[in-house]
Amino acid sequence: MSEPQRGTAVVIGSGPNGLSAAILLARAGYRVTVYEANEQIGGGARSAELTLPGFVHDVCSAVHPMAAASPCFEQFPLAEHGLEWIQPDAPLAHPLDDGTAVMLERSIDATAANLGVDGDAWRRFFGPLVESWPDMKMDLLSPLLRMPRQPLRMAKFGMHAMRPAASLAKSLFREPRARALFAGIAAHSIMPLEAPLSASFGIVLATLGHAVGWPIPRGGSQKISDALAGCLRAEGGEIVTGTRITRFPDANLIFCDIGPRQMLHMVNVQWPADFRKKLTDWRYGPGAFKLDYALDGPIPWRAPECARAGTVHLGGTLEEIQLWERSHTGKPFVLLAQQSLFDPTRAPAGKHTVWAYCHVRNGSTQDLTRQIEDQIERFAPGFRDRILQRSVLSPMDLERRNANLVGGDVNGGAFDLRQLLFRPTGRLYRTPLPQVLFCSASTPPGGGVHGMCGYNAVRAILG
Repeated sequence: MSEPQRGTAVVIGSGPNGLSAAILLARAGYRVTVYEANEQIGGGARSAELTLPGFVHDVCSAVHPMAAASPCFEQFPLAEHGLEWIQPDAPLAHPLDDGTAVMLERSIDATAANLGVDGDAWRRFFGPLVESWPDMKMDLLSPLLRMPRQPLRMAKFGMHAMRPAASLAKSLFREPRARALFAGIAAHSIMPLEAPLSASFGIVLATLGHAVGWPIPRGGSQKISDALAGCLRAEGGEIVTGTRITRFPDANLIFCDIGPRQMLHMVNVQWPADFRKKLTDWRYGPGAFKLDYALDGPIPWRAPECARAGTVHLGGTLEEIQLWERSHTGKPFVLLAQQSLFDPTRAPAGKHTVWAYCHVRNGSTQDLTRQIEDQIERFAPGFRDRILQRSVLSPMDLERRNANLVGGDVNGGAFDLRQLLFRPTGRLYRTPLPQVLFCSASTPPGGGVHGMCGYNAVRAILG
């Protein structure tokens, strides 16, 4: 139950971070209103019939290891409000040109078994991390400029996490299969694999594959947002959709699930010059070019084990992935989800959905439909014959659907050491107005559906 009323709080934006902040504020005794510019709540966690009637597609996020691991979400009764997680048989498949696929399994031992001579190296590296995850997760999902609860474990993690993903893969593993598996996971960083810190994404997401899986929500990612909204309304909070906020309202607290660019456009505040410059200088990362498909059958994978995985990485070798993520030339590295194999609510009987995207330059106008479909066909000959309808979302289409996705950047800003530590400024969640706080993916820990940006922002002001 909420505490006695302490005043009013407004949350701008109804993404998972904004809704999480709103729930926590309502529990702390504030009278909370969330304003959403779109008619549909959810930000990056939304679903829609993008192709044909009866086919449910995830508009942005699709597979949710961070949600399953979130210290924020575990505090909310999401299941009571309709959220049900589905665990695919395997989190991830990475097919290769020899007709086989290297698998990330829930079991470390099962993963090691398909890595040949690198199996023991995988087990030695990830075993301790999986064991330590429950103790480390709060440190990893909180601002790094604070004393960690587990300083020794975090220091050891940091030694590897600071490295480029390509370098770490080559030092840990001897053969192409394990290197390719790790490279594809690390490419979720949306950074060149030669960049410092890119290894951190591969380490965390592979660890989560073993620790909590890479689950999908039954019925689509919208169910996460709907469950958060249900929790908020149960605490007395209100959500107003179809209302774009361009000036700060009168409230005791204002939490902004928006990015630096939108914060600059608030018309009723004149930010100090140094703060304005930091917001203006904020750099956005690469964008996403996204395709959704309605199919008349499952993807005809050459490697049958791919049908066991909710997520499939289509990139071939480490070197191929490295080239695409560095220069966006060569064959695109495609991240693909096949939710309907495990969730029959996503498509009519016998039909299927596919969600796929690749990284491109921010704001790119290049149409990569043919290249992405060529890459799918490379590992699944006959895929095109099963297409009933496709939806194409360019980086700018994604931004039009969600203003936080500037130029198609789904992470709320590029990751490098400065923008990781000072996100979006040295004030982190705070602004020069004491009642106004950031709580979007442009704050620590960054992109992903986990609510931790909202959680940390509330902690920053309420303790």
